[in-house]
Amino acid sequence: MLNSWLQQKNIVIIGGTGGLGLSAAMAFIREGARVVVVGKDEESCESAGKNLGSQSRVICGDAIHPETSKLAINTCVKEFGGLDGIYHVAGGSGRKMGDGPLHELTLAGWNQTLELNLTSLMLSDQAAINWWIENKKSGSILNIGSVLAFSPSPAYFSTHAYAAAKAAVVGFSKSIASYYAKNNIRVNVLVPALVETPMSQRAVNDELILSFIKTKQPLDGGRIGKPADLDGLAIYFMSDFSKFTTGQVIAVDGGWTISEGQTG
Repeated sequence: MLNSWLQQKNIVIIGGTGGLGLSAAMAFIREGARVVVVGKDEESCESAGKNLGSQSRVICGDAIHPETSKLAINTCVKEFGGLDGIYHVAGGSGRKMGDGPLHELTLAGWNQTLELNLTSLMLSDQAAINWWIENKKSGSILNIGSVLAFSPSPAYFSTHAYAAAKAAVVGFSKSIASYYAKNNIRVNVLVPALVETPMSQRAVNDELILSFIKTKQPLDGGRIGKPADLDGLAIYFMSDFSKFTTGQVIAVDGGWTISEGQTG
């Protein structure tokens, strides 16, 4: 294998059966890793199993349940011999659950959006850190945030609970990165803008939003991101090349955070 950044690495991806997570899983395997991916529905789990092959194991489970990430880590250890990294991708829009502008936001929408995007992440990070501490091992955590955490876009993306949850991902990740650096456990965050995933279909199919993205994400001709756009940094953070990097937040956003974006 010419490229082997992740040779013999054992990695768990929470939310790894579709979108960003599945793209990363395939990239990790190409770089020599063995992966355990967790997905929420049977159809995506079955499809991922066929696509990823023998260097993978697939678990169906909901990331908001405390036992899901523990099962994934235990499977990784049993099947592949250890745990080197965990990539938490699971999350999503709370729009259908009642998220939206604050004056319309429901309490149920707030609670469910935070549970989906923040509580699930806390549980997977906690399970990984517990395993590494108990086994006196080092490891790498990579969490997914969103540009909406610090670069709002009120015209088309006004889900305030989601923004709050993703902002909390940054604060939480930096805090645990600081605390567990002494244990040689690294924690970093990737921050995408609009990427074409199952979550983004509302935006992908809206001509006004597509026109906006041409100027808001102007790189590479002005386009929606692709899951593979994040794979290079995900590989870096799961590899030994990042062994002296922790507490960092890197936007992969096509220029979103430095571009005005034209709505008219």
